[in-house]
Amino acid sequence: MPEKHLFEYAVIRVVPRVEREEFINVGIILYCAKQKFLRAAIVIDQDRLLAFAPQIEIDFLEKNLNAIVTICEGGDDAGPIGRLDNASRFRWLTATRSTVVQPSKVHPGFCKNAEETFEKLTRQLVL
Repeated sequence: MPEKHLFEYAVIRVVPRVEREEFINVGIILYCAKQKFLRAAIVIDQDRLLAFAPQIEIDFLEKNLNAIVTICEGGDDAGPIGRLDNASRFRWLTATRSTVVQPSKVHPGFCKNAEETFEKLTRQLVL
């Protein structure tokens, strides 16, 4: 029987007016230390987002959301945070913040395959 591994994930949300605490899920970040897995996916439904927040600047928002994916991938192109280890990058990306782009609280779970779990959570929570 395959071993189950602890993983953690957070949902990435767009919160156009922080004081109202209303949001749309636009992405997910999943980290599994044992499988050396750190990945983010961003899916922006522009029509839905603009209906929810017509004042939002989609181009600026996309640039900031894509930075999350770049930091997860790591490396020199991801800046100083991208050079940190996977755990540190995950913790930095999921730190509480009061901005238009916010992570949910971090949720734990167990999985056999982090990639499959990532795809499943993306479908369930973002798409």
